[in-house]
Amino acid sequence: MPSGAFPAATSIIRTNGRAMEAVTHFVNDTVEFYKWGLTISDKRVGSWPMMSSPLPTLAISCLYLLFLWAGPRYMQDRQPYILRKTLIVYNFSMVVLNFYIAKELLIASRRAGYSYLCQPVSYSNDENEVRIASALWWYYISKGVEFLDTVFFILRKKFTQVSFLHVYHHCTMFILWWIGMKWVPGGQSFFGATINSSIHVLMYGYYGLAALGPHMQKYLWWKKYLTIIQIIQFHVTIGHAGYSLYTGCQFPAWMQWALIGYAVTFIILFANFYYHAYRRKPSSQKGVKSAANGTSMVTNGHSKVEQVEDNGKRQKKGRAKRE
Repeated sequence: MPSGAFPAATSIIRTNGRAMEAVTHFVNDTVEFYKWGLTISDKRVGSWPMMSSPLPTLAISCLYLLFLWAGPRYMQDRQPYILRKTLIVYNFSMVVLNFYIAKELLIASRRAGYSYLCQPVSYSNDENEVRIASALWWYYISKGVEFLDTVFFILRKKFTQVSFLHVYHHCTMFILWWIGMKWVPGGQSFFGATINSSIHVLMYGYYGLAALGPHMQKYLWWKKYLTIIQIIQFHVTIGHAGYSLYTGCQFPAWMQWALIGYAVTFIILFANFYYHAYRRKPSSQKGVKSAANGTSMVTNGHSKVEQVEDNGKRQKKGRAKRE
């Protein structure tokens, strides 16, 4: 036994012990912080579906990430599904849901006398305040439903559509809006949700029209402008949050700073997408145009590539599956 072996082993044990102690302290501090956070959360929404605990939201998000890994492997040796009828129903249902959210937020905020520049959260049981909180809950739920965008892409073997921007947007929005609903389901939270749900009416309307078939292509010239509107949305969000911080608006500062940081990431990612989709001239692909939801050339409607497949001109790989 070499001399010094025991001191080395003792040193490793001590190092591991300190690491475990640090991890234990971190976990305990996190749990205590969460318990403290619950004391200042909105008691009105505590009993609402999905709101009593973050576990359902985290579990659904984990299942989403698991599907991102397992889905392409499952579809690898299978023919893609067309899902045309499913896409039509899904997209127009999302139009109706987002229109309802935007309408409820606009009407209730007007009746409650909300300011568009500075609006603190009111945790009262006023009819309009509860109506706003309810609309924001539906907005949070819609972010979970939007996971189906990715599911449909993978079942249709449009793997290139599942970009980093696509996954980042879908996974983070659902979790972050659970936090928003738990602590600030009102006040200035209505501002971004109203803008975003209004844009989603246009976006899913575009997808629904595209899913109707090739004869709608001539009416879909405006897809490029959806991306421009989305980028403008993030600039407006930053300006709105920055103004609130500058004027000392009585809305949680941590939420405003988080919103600014989050919007900056989207500006970078969407600008990168816009450049590659619309500004940079492709060197090899001609006639293949990009769509406008921060993914790439196909929406969750029908693409020109699909049209060729549907007309039976690409039969080397067999026919795609129907619903």
